[in-house]
Order: sequence, then C-alpha cells, then structure tokens
Amino acid sequence: MSQQYAGYVPLSLSEYEILNVLLSRLLSTKHAPVIIPGEAILGIEAVAAGISAPGRTILNVVTGPYGSLFGTWLERGGATVVEVRVPFDEVVTVKEIHDAIVRFRPVAISFVHAEVVTGGSNPARDILKLAREYNLITVMDSVSAVGGESLPVDEWAADFVAIGAQKALAGPNGVSAVSVSPRGWEFLESNKNAPRNSILSLLDLKPSKDGTAPLRVPPNIPVLEARALIAALSLVEEEGLEQVIKRHELAAASTLAGLKALGIETWQKDSRHYSTLTTTVRISGEKSLLIDRPIGIVAPGDGELFGQLLRINHFGANACRRSVEEAIKTLAQLLNRDPDQALEAILQVWGEKHE
Repeated sequence: MSQQYAGYVPLSLSEYEILNVLLSRLLSTKHAPVIIPGEAILGIEAVAAGISAPGRTILNVVTGPYGSLFGTWLERGGATVVEVRVPFDEVVTVKEIHDAIVRFRPVAISFVHAEVVTGGSNPARDILKLAREYNLITVMDSVSAVGGESLPVDEWAADFVAIGAQKALAGPNGVSAVSVSPRGWEFLESNKNAPRNSILSLLDLKPSKDGTAPLRVPPNIPVLEARALIAALSLVEEEGLEQVIKRHELAAASTLAGLKALGIETWQKDSRHYSTLTTTVRISGEKSLLIDRPIGIVAPGDGELFGQLLRINHFGANACRRSVEEAIKTLAQLLNRDPDQALEAILQVWGEKHE
C-alpha cells in the first residue's frame, strides 16, 4: 500500500497574499511592500543599488555602523554621497540635517531609524517632515525599529522603508520587506543604472499597480521562513501592535531603572533618544564588564564598539520583565554588586497590571 508523502509543501498563493496583507497592516500603508527573499540587509543594499547613480547627491546620516555601510553602497553606484556623521553615543539632530540640506542640496536622504548596535534612536518623524519640506526622497532602515517604535509609513510619507522581523517582531530573519511609495517607484524607474535581472533589483519585484494578486508565488521566496513570518505577524496582531510597542517601552524603561540603581552609566548621552530595543552600557574602566561573548541578552559591542559598550537586547520575546531582571542580575554579578535594589526598581516600572 502506498503512503502519502507529507514532506515539503510549496507556499500557496493565498499564503503569499496573507503575508502581503499582514506586512501592509503592520506598516499602515495601502501600498503592497516588496517581499525580499532574504535577510533585511539584502533589501537595504537593493535600495542603495536602485537609487544610486552619477549626478545624484544623496545625504547619508551616519549614527552607527550600518549608516557607514549604506554610504559605501551609494558610492559604489556612482552617487555623490555627503554625510552628517555624529559620534556613536549620540543621535543626529534635525538642525544638523537641515544645515546639510541647505549646504549640499541633495535629492535624497538616508538614515537608520533605531540603532540597536549603539542603543540610540534617531528622530525619524521629524527628519521625514523636514525632508518633505525640501521634496527629498527618504530612505529609512527600520529593521530594528519596526514593532518597537511607531512606524506609520503612509502618514509619515516615507518613500523607502526596509524592515526585518528578527528584532521586535520576534520573527525569522530569512524573509524581509521594503515598503516603497509611488514617489519612490518613480525615483527608481528614472534611474537607468538601477539593477535589473539581479538579486538587488527592486524593480524586478515590483507589485502590480492595481493591487491585483500575482499569478504565482515568486519562486525565490524561502517557504519555511515565509510561513514563520506569517506566524510572527499574526501573533503581533493578536497581541496588538500598540501593546507590542508598549512592552518594548516598558522593557527599556525598566532596564534603565535597574542600571541607575546599580550605578551603571549608559552609553547613549541623551535619554530622550534611547532605543526601545536595546540599552547600551558604557564600559569605561570597568574591566569586569569586558565580556567576549553574550550572557543571556547581555552582549558585547559589535565591531569597533567591542570593548567600549555592552548591549542589553530586550527586544522581541525578551521585551519582558523576566528577561530584564536576568540581564540586570548578570551585570550585578559581573560587578560583584547586590542586585536587590535594582530588581525592585524594575518591578516598580512594570507594576502589577503589566504582569
């Protein structure tokens, strides 16, 4: 008797449509996003390749390592790249951006929304408002911000917004998305150097203008990752996006309360612009904080920030009181300090109603 094979099942068209709807609702946009068949860095590089060309001046804001990387991709495409660069323990100000726009007259501006590597969050809404006043195309790396901060794409009139699910959304990293506005598509299509027939081609992945469903699922979409993303986004909707963001805000606030009780200095200088996803700790002369591998959600700094800071990664499933408590206990143990006062401070932030 033959047995029915129950192995790999291709992604159905209805599943692909559900994924599109979930992503559009997540971003509060009426425009279908581009689904990227890979980690979010692929979509970010694809944006750089699509908008960059000789004769285009693009203002690139650098507040962390990913901003630097995006600038090199823009230069590779032939664009004239001008920078607003600040120390990695700060975020950019709207005034700095305004001064650069007036000086260089760019056609576009790019920046990272929330910097999980440095623990800072740039004033995205205000930057986009300024960019609209000067009719600039806007590019946001919101891979970390989505789900941890507000991101109403259409309301903010953002042109290119790259997102991934592996941070605040507690999802997989093998499928990501780029939201593109109608104005963004026009900017891409006007670039004769924009890639075609390439993994970096957003134009090859452009959804239909009338919003009708595709005739088939793109063959390069990782099926298991797509299903995992559907599951993650469904859980976000079940909890409620506002509540997911609130949970991240509480995790960040309680982490800061615990650090203050322990007498630990934060890396970011301005408390008004702390990320809700990670809180970064300044190591300074505390040699006991020089770890070379993660301990729970406490991790060493990446790249050039190794040895300068520690990251407390309270995002996704770890945006909860228990994870924050474990992280603070880890820091207290490294410093040989009593954690009890810090744990009480954490409890006061969350409160019984958030249990």
